[in-house]
This record gives sequence, C-alpha cells and structure tokens, in this order.
Amino acid sequence: MASPSPSPSPSRPCGVAATIDFIGEDLLQNIVARLPAFSFASAACVSRSWNLVCDRVLCRPKLSSACSFNFSLHVAVEEVFNKALSEPIRPHFAIASIGPSFDLQQAHQLITAKLGSKVPVITNVPSGIIGRDAISDEFKEIQWEITEEDDDPGVPLLQPESANRAIMLIVGFLPGMKVEAIPLLKQIAEPQVVMIDRFMMDIREYSTSISGCRSPAAIIMFSTFEAGMKSTVEKMDYGMSRDTVIVGDTACQFLFSNESSRNTTTMEEHSSSAVALVFAVDKNKPRGTGETQFKAVLSTGLSPVGPTYKAASVREKHRDSLTWITARREGLRENIDGETIMNQVYDEDKVGWMTSLAFHEVLGDNQEYLFVGDVGIKTGDSFRFYHSDSSIALSSNATVSERLRCLKQGSTTGGDTREVFGGLVFTCCGRGESFFGQPNVDSSPFLDVFPGVTFAGTFCGGEIGRGDVNPYIKESQEQKSVWCCLHVYSAVYLVMSYTSSKGS
Repeated sequence: MASPSPSPSPSRPCGVAATIDFIGEDLLQNIVARLPAFSFASAACVSRSWNLVCDRVLCRPKLSSACSFNFSLHVAVEEVFNKALSEPIRPHFAIASIGPSFDLQQAHQLITAKLGSKVPVITNVPSGIIGRDAISDEFKEIQWEITEEDDDPGVPLLQPESANRAIMLIVGFLPGMKVEAIPLLKQIAEPQVVMIDRFMMDIREYSTSISGCRSPAAIIMFSTFEAGMKSTVEKMDYGMSRDTVIVGDTACQFLFSNESSRNTTTMEEHSSSAVALVFAVDKNKPRGTGETQFKAVLSTGLSPVGPTYKAASVREKHRDSLTWITARREGLRENIDGETIMNQVYDEDKVGWMTSLAFHEVLGDNQEYLFVGDVGIKTGDSFRFYHSDSSIALSSNATVSERLRCLKQGSTTGGDTREVFGGLVFTCCGRGESFFGQPNVDSSPFLDVFPGVTFAGTFCGGEIGRGDVNPYIKESQEQKSVWCCLHVYSAVYLVMSYTSSKGS
C-alpha cells in the first residue's frame, strides 16, 4: 500500500494561484509588463489574481503601429504584428493599409486570422502610407508609384513586381470605450440604392446601446470613390452632435470584419459602399476608468482666387455625376457664361461670406456653362475658385503645430492633466514630397510636438474632416466660422488623448 503524499507546507505556497504570494506582486507586474501582446493575453488567463495584475499594467489607452516594406505579404504581416504587438495591448480595433500590389482579400484574411473574430478590422488600399518602419524604425511617408495607365481600370497595372508592396498596421486599445465597424450598404440588385438612412440608424442604435447617446464620440470612415460620399457625409453632419469627430478617406478599396459581417444573407444581398469605425463611450465602464477624447485638426493647401459668384441656373447630370452651371457675380443681375467666369477668376480677390463649404472639381467650360464634377449644387449657392498652394500648406502646418502645442500644454476643467497617446493623419495624395519639395512635411507637426507618441496615417483621394475649418477664411476678415466635412489638398489630423479619472 502506497504511503500518502505529504501535505504541502503552509510556508511554501504551491500552484499557479499562489505565484503572487511566492514572487511578490510588484515583481510579477514587472514581468508581465515586458511581455508581447499574445503572451500578455495568456498571462491574464492564468488566474484571477494574474488578471488583476495585467489590468493594472494595461489601465490606460494605447495606440500601436508599424510598417513593413517586405515584398512578401506573409512576411510583411508577420513583421508589422511582431512590432505593433511587441508590448502588452488588448486590441479593440485594427486598421491595416496595404499597397496595391498586395492582394486585398488575402491580406485581410491574414490579419483577421491573427486578431480573431471579435476585433473589428478594416483593411484598405489607400494612395500611400505614413508610419514607422518595423525593421529600421525610420519614419516614412510613402506614396504609391501610379502611372496614367493605372488610373484606367480596364488596363493592367504596369508596375515592376516589387513596386507598391507595403503594409501599415494600427492597433488600438481604448478602455472605457467600445468600437464597431458599421457598413454603408448598397443593394446589389437594381436600382442599387445606397442605404444611407439605414446606415445612420445603425450608427445611432449602436451608440445608444453602448453609451446611451445617439451620437458616438468619433467615426473613422473608409469609402470607395464610386460611393460619392457628399450626400452621406452631409446627412451624418446634420444628424449627429457637433461633438462627434469624423475623419477618413473617400477613395480607397476596403474590406472589413465585425460580428454582423458574418451574416451571409445580408452580405449576399448587399455590397458595402463605405464602412465606419464607430467609437462609443461605454456607459458601463469600470469605476476609475478615465476619459478618451478625440480632436480633429486641419491643415489646408488651398488658396482662394477671384471673386465670389452665385449659381444662376443649375443642370444636374446624375448619371455622370456632373453639374452644368451658369452664374452671376454677387451683387449683379447679369448672368455670365462659363468662359468669362474662368477668365475673371484671377482678376480679383474678394471673399464672400460663407457658413458651410463643399469642394467640387472644375472640369471645363464653354460659352454658356461651367462644368463641375459631382452633384448637389443648388441655384442661389455662392461659390468661388481655389487652387493648390504649397506655401499656404506650410503656413497651415505651422498653425497646426501651434494648436497641438496648446493641446499638449492644456488641462481639463478641474486641473486634470490630458495625455496625448496617439494620432492619425489622412492627407491628400496631391501633397507629399512632390508638393512640398521635402519629405515628411505633414508628419512633422505631430512628431515634433509629441516625440515618441504613436503616429501613422495614409494618403487619400479625398479627406473627411468634420469640424471648424477657419483655414479657408483669411484672418483679416471678420466672418463666422466655416463648417466643412469633405476636403481636398488637406491633411486631417486625429489626435487621441486621455484624462485620468479623479482619484485613480
């Protein structure tokens, strides 16, 4: 008969649950704080006491990012994950931006497989990426090498095998908030209606369920160029609180994953014209959790030219997204043909009074009409012309730097300090090194003011930035603020900050 096993000595704890008593809580916290994200997640599952230690390690929001320029998609994905998840983080959302030479579907599958099914993921193909190299740690602004032939979807890409192969990954952890990817659906069957009202309702319902408020804290949008986001953004602007920050890219391919996207019936009947990454404050957040804030800051690269006009007559060509306009000078009754308008543009520099602003591309003119891209212009609307100007952009970037410094030095009501923990930028593909004559100009305002803070972004074919856009109005003129959501030749910065809860 085997003798009974000796009972454990009370002075020597045994088992995983007693590890803290054995090595000390401070030492365990020091150890788990050095673990990469996947190992950190495993440590948090060991026991309740280990989970509490991990919660103390990761009690503040965190943004992590990395870029890879490896020619192999599988290796590139491994590099960005190894770097972005090299420290403790619990991903609440992820954004992956890839080069056009990588396969979007394959990239999205690799990324979602890494993060699991519960993390909302958006994988997109922008006009370029901005971020820090996972291998060299060098910060880069990279625009894709696109030829004129590449702009024609019917012509195969004429690029070397190694061109435009890159990936940028952003992963965020936001305690006290919940994040979801909500699509803007379009019916696949004719008449292919874009379901804007349902999109707005889905965002409101999600925000209300999480925060008790109909408007979320922030939204990051991604849409295809064909979606024509003007009417959608206008409805979002009208229907949401002024406190809701909205940024994004209006001209990129994308795929997304969330819990609802696995509803096969819905996805068989609809395609996605856009997707919104929605950030809502959790009304059930743990006691002692601080507040995450979002702020959008704009740098413009546009300068107004010529006088202000009023649209006298408008003809819309919805099929071609075109508008034909006849106009007259403000204060005058005589209509002016499109050719005369174009000749007058540079003759004067008088700015009219405006409260909202939308940009449209001028496509041409004749002896009767001015031809403008997109629709939505109404008879009686005032308009004027703008052109891109790198000196204006540099001056505007300097203003952005000042606003970021003020944000860094400021404090919230009651004297609580605000800590900026991350930033994103959505900058026009017309900017960059070729526009400024030097690299990394649009990254400098954030990197100089917040060295060491995670910062990343993309080049866009149209920038969304909802907020007060005084850069479009000359400082010498006493006018009301101009409200604008869709921009060109701009850089829209999304600054994320955190204020600790009192007593935490």
